[in-house]
Amino acid sequence: MAEVVCLCNEVLDVDLREYLDTHSIDSIDELREQASICNKCMQCQDLVEGEIYLSRVRRQRAAGQF
Repeated sequence: MAEVVCLCNEVLDVDLREYLDTHSIDSIDELREQASICNKCMQCQDLVEGEIYLSRVRRQRAAGQF
C-alpha cells in the first residue's frame, strides 16, 4: 500500500520512486529545482533523501548489469 511521503504536496512514496527511477536526481536540491515535489517544508526531508539514495543505488546496479 502506498504511503504519503510529503503531506504538504500529497506525494506518495510510489509516485516519488517512479519519478526518481525515470529522472537522474542525486540530491533533494535537484528535486526541488526540477519538480514541484518538494517545497522546502523540511518535514519529509529524511524520507525524500532516503528515496533519492535508494534510486541512485538502483541506477548504479542497473548500469552494472549491462
